[in-house]
This record gives sequence, C-alpha cells and structure tokens, in this order.
Amino acid sequence: MNTSIVEIKNISKSFTKNNPVVNDVSFDVKSDEIFALLGPSGCGKTTTLRLIAGFEYADSGSITIQNKIVEQDKIHVLPQERGVGFVFQDYALFPHMTAIQNVAFGLKDIPKNKREVYAEEVLCRTGMEKYRDRTPDELSGGQQQRVALARAIAPKPKLVLMDEPFSGLDAMLRDSTRKEVRAVLKKSGMSAILVTHDQEEALSFADRIAVMNNGKIEQIGTPEEVYYQPKTQFVAQFLGRTNLFRAYANGGKEVDTQFGEVLINKNAEGLILCSIRPEHLGISKAEIEDDCGTIIGREFRGHDITYYVLFRGDRYIVHTDNRDIFELDDKVIMKPLEKAIVLEQNKAIQ
Repeated sequence: MNTSIVEIKNISKSFTKNNPVVNDVSFDVKSDEIFALLGPSGCGKTTTLRLIAGFEYADSGSITIQNKIVEQDKIHVLPQERGVGFVFQDYALFPHMTAIQNVAFGLKDIPKNKREVYAEEVLCRTGMEKYRDRTPDELSGGQQQRVALARAIAPKPKLVLMDEPFSGLDAMLRDSTRKEVRAVLKKSGMSAILVTHDQEEALSFADRIAVMNNGKIEQIGTPEEVYYQPKTQFVAQFLGRTNLFRAYANGGKEVDTQFGEVLINKNAEGLILCSIRPEHLGISKAEIEDDCGTIIGREFRGHDITYYVLFRGDRYIVHTDNRDIFELDDKVIMKPLEKAIVLEQNKAIQ
C-alpha cells in the first residue's frame, strides 16, 4: 500500500523558452507529514506548489495525489477536483463575510443547514470560535491566518498547500501562529506542503525539507539532516551560518588544516571543501600569542555569543555559551568540537 499522499516525478515548467523555472523536480510527501520547500526568491518553490495545486500546467513529469494521477502528458485535473486545501500568502478571505461564513463557503458537499455547525467546529479547532462573527478587517493578521487555515481544512482534504503563510506577521506572532498551525495540522492528521524562504521557519515547522536552488532540489532530509549534514555548498550556506575551509585529504577521515587536525564525515582524497557550523568550533584563550587567532568582532545574543575570529588571514564564526566571555583583540585558539562536512572533492574550488 502506497503511504505517500503526493508523488512528484521529474516535473519541469518553463515560462520562457529554454529557461526552466522548475527543472526535473522529484519528491514525495508521506501521510501526516509536513514537508517544506525552502529556498531563496525565484528558486521555483512557489511554481512547484502551484503545479501541485493545478494552477499551472507542467511541461513534463507527473504528479500523483492519493494514488490518482492529476498531472501527466495530456492529463490535467482542475484545482477544485484535486482534493487539496490552499492557504495563500495574503489569506484571500472574503472581506464582506464573517469568519464563519468564510469557513462555510467551501463546504459544498455538506447540506446547507449543517454547514454553519460544522464550520463552527472547525473554527474551534483553530481557536477562533470567539471571533466567528467578525469580518477580516476586524481580525489581526494571526487571527486571519487561522481563519484561512480553518477554511482550507474544513472540506477535510488529505493535503494542505501553504504559500509563505506567515510572512506577513511580526516576529512574535509569526512564531506563535506557526506552532498553533502545526498543532492543528498534526491533530487533524493532514499532510501539508509549506513554501518558505525562512530557514528558521522550515527547520521548526517541517518534518522534512527540500532545499531548492535555481529550479532544482539540492537536498531533501529532516531538519537535522539538512542542517548538520549538508550535501552542497549552497545548502550549507543557506541553512544558517557556516565556516568553509579548504584542505588536502589523503584518503582517510582526518585532514590537517591551518587550525589543526580536523575529523571529516567521510573518507576523502585530494583537494576538498569542508563546512563546519559556528557552534561546532570552540575557542579558548591562547597562553602563547604565537600561531593563534584574534577576536575581531563580538555579538551578544542573550542565550549565546557570536565571535568573529581572524586566523591566518581568514575569518571564522564561532558561537559559544554566554558564559564564555572574550573581548576584542583577545588572542584565542580554535578547536573543532565536531566533524567537518565534506562538500566537494577533487574540484577546482574558487
């Protein structure tokens, strides 16, 4: 039995000749899974979502939703017949309708005399029952977002598509709304695909993440996998801060670097490019000021401190506990705390 709610195979889409916006993209979304398409503006993530929704026609490839082909060759199932819910970036609520009327609007398969009762039940699940009679202009951004989610899940779709749904909210409201929406989706047993350019949002909200760049998927994995085990330089740099360095490997899992011997995550040989996260570097005060680094920048962040260390002409970023206090111009020694990740081997690294 196929447990995937959605299967996307080799989907491509161009709006101009020989310039694919989505280029041979493949992934699947499991039952009860929240999946994120993460990448910079213009990478093709929203177009991918619109292809799944049926708002765009694919040039090639196939899309299957609940074991039914909805996109392939000459097959194109209309959006309203795909059985998916859609939460837009601007919420797209009807301004002249109350919250409960907005939710009830799409319940075409429920008798009219029962729609309001059911809509109120769905509003309760999103914590919006107290605001059922308010119009969108009487609601805050977070409240409008929850009404939009209620409207999307009311017809009981197996899949909810979400296009940058939290981008219009301020930082505190964005965080709380994300947690509430995730809880509702999990409690409802629905799968979801989230499109976002926000790394923190993807890491905290999704069960798995696909990192997109220039129309292609560079890596798919759990938040921990894509963050701690990036496969490309783009993924390493896009998923938060990192330190890149070059080294020569001799076929083993240890390399000599300018700041000492470093363990790497796999056997490698030749010129390699490695990534190590700032929290995976430790620093301590140098007892002798020969061959050490210098603190050239410091950012206090409350729960931790970010230091910028200049060592042999290169700058490194180090995150430390807020109890490790160093001052500008302090001489320090850097020490790797975890293995570095090999990104490239035997290439002419720029």
